[in-house]
Amino acid sequence: MTGARAVRLAVVAALTLTLGACSGGGGGLGLFENRRGVGSNGAPIEAFTAQQIFERGEFENARGKHDDAAFYFSEIERLYPYSELAKRALIMQAFSYHQDKDYEASRSASQRYIDFYPADEDAAYAQYLLALSYYDQIDEVGRDQGLTFLALQSLRTVIERYPDSEYARSSILKFDLAFDHLAGKEMEIGRFYLRREHYTSAINRFRVVVEDFQTTTHTAEALHRLVEGYLSLGLTDEAQTAGAILGYNYQSTDWYEDSFKLLTGRGLELEAAGDSWLRQVYRQMVRGDWL
Repeated sequence: MTGARAVRLAVVAALTLTLGACSGGGGGLGLFENRRGVGSNGAPIEAFTAQQIFERGEFENARGKHDDAAFYFSEIERLYPYSELAKRALIMQAFSYHQDKDYEASRSASQRYIDFYPADEDAAYAQYLLALSYYDQIDEVGRDQGLTFLALQSLRTVIERYPDSEYARSSILKFDLAFDHLAGKEMEIGRFYLRREHYTSAINRFRVVVEDFQTTTHTAEALHRLVEGYLSLGLTDEAQTAGAILGYNYQSTDWYEDSFKLLTGRGLELEAAGDSWLRQVYRQMVRGDWL
């Protein structure tokens, strides 16, 4: 669904809302009396055309009744499965369910659209809605991050399969945020272990951030926490190397200032020392020796 098309749909929905308030028994909207599509004259929903039902769905969306809108769009899919409106109704059904925060139903409708119309212009939007159905459910940092992984996978599909679509840029931004969220999860657990003086467990979590999430906003803190953890274990070479990386890449941060005070307070320099995994990171990040 292109941006222009989305605007057109919004205009149609707004006009439909206005017309619905004025229409009588002869109008498409005025024929309906309740959610189940029974007309004011007692006629079942099967008596109405696909266009009439579609307009009712847009009417319900315009007034914020997204669950009702999804129902009407699904009825078009059921009653007129081979019509052009059935295709439009399916993507609108996915949209309506998402607006109603029924993410599972939105995901199902989006996937059906992708399966039935993979080459259609709205396939990119369907894939984007599918990704949003995961992304918009990402919980607090301290909770299970399974949905974050699913969001990342789905957003990556949008980026790789539809790189020229209007949804690619938004997907890249959301991918970065979700990736940062996963790093935040590792940091949360690492801090938990550090507070309880489980230094080895804490170091393992911070190491994941430094090695696997280097592009996130958590890397500087992770390096500082490694300085704290390694100093607590008496592993000064590792602490100095973490400090050296921090000083090279994040010297303007408070985390560098804190690590500088910790290390120099013990008479230590912020320099690469020893031959730990951090020395390898130092060679890669500071010297650019990737082989």
